[in-house]
Amino acid sequence: MPAGPGDKLPVHHHRPPDRLAPLSAAEQAVATAAAARLLAPLLPEPLDHVLLQADLTAVAPGPLRRPLAETLDVLADVESKGGATVYRFTPASVRRALDAGRTATDLHAFLTEHSRTPVPQPLAYLIDDVARRHGHLRVGAASAYVRCDDDAVLNEILADKRAAALRLRRLAPTVLATPADPAALLEGLRAMGYAPAAESAEGDVLITRAHAHRTPPRTAPEPVPDGPPPPDATLLGAAIRAIRAGDLAATTPRKPVGEPLAGGELPRTSSAETLATMQAAVLTGDSVWIGYVNAEGAASQRVIAPVRVEGGFVTAYDHTADEVRTYPLHRITGVAELADD
Repeated sequence: MPAGPGDKLPVHHHRPPDRLAPLSAAEQAVATAAAARLLAPLLPEPLDHVLLQADLTAVAPGPLRRPLAETLDVLADVESKGGATVYRFTPASVRRALDAGRTATDLHAFLTEHSRTPVPQPLAYLIDDVARRHGHLRVGAASAYVRCDDDAVLNEILADKRAAALRLRRLAPTVLATPADPAALLEGLRAMGYAPAAESAEGDVLITRAHAHRTPPRTAPEPVPDGPPPPDATLLGAAIRAIRAGDLAATTPRKPVGEPLAGGELPRTSSAETLATMQAAVLTGDSVWIGYVNAEGAASQRVIAPVRVEGGFVTAYDHTADEVRTYPLHRITGVAELADD
């Protein structure tokens, strides 16, 4: 039955949808497999071959299978991409494959297996030439060495079980190298009963005094930054307390004392009134507003809570310094009680 002009239509409250729960590992695997089945007819079939050219390039006429693509990325450099990918072989790329653990025989077999065209002679020569020179020079790390013209002595050191901690390795018939530092190598050989001598980088024997006093090694000084150093948390906290205390001293309502004071003018009371107000504040525990002039003649306004008055001094908690301080009464220009509100 349709609603009349005076009828009220029901109000439907729509609750926002709940957040989707994350998929479990099994659900993710099922979703991935389903997406792969749907996309498979739309994607080209991966290829397992390339076309080698005489100009040291290889053409992939389509997407390659993963093992083939990964090996080609190491063996050659990608020159261009598009419907077909062009790879270029260079001495640096072939050396990169040899550094990855491949041999020249492995590379020849790989190219023969995955090329629809014969392996060009320039590419075969390039692989053989780089492989012949690869590893001819060896680079390693050593912290110290020991050398001796009598290789029999070095053979004894290598055969000694006590030299295992030094991790010695023969570089030449008369040279052993170790990652240990020279001082540790000297100490270890002396503990084994040998009498080695330290030598400089030029091969000269180093002479040390029996009672030489040497300063410990020093580290380079830290550079001095330009401008003032950044404030630390303690300095920032003190600055914030001082600003807040100054605002408190300037804005706290005070009971009027004599004539109205102009902005920034210190209060003026007699010595008797100052002493009486301080003593009353000690008994009641209230804070008071004072004007104070230090020994350098700088005037300031402070809010303090007097604790003790004796000997011409007042001891009070100073809100500006956030600590307990002692002030001479004769340097207090005046005092005023804070308003009740």
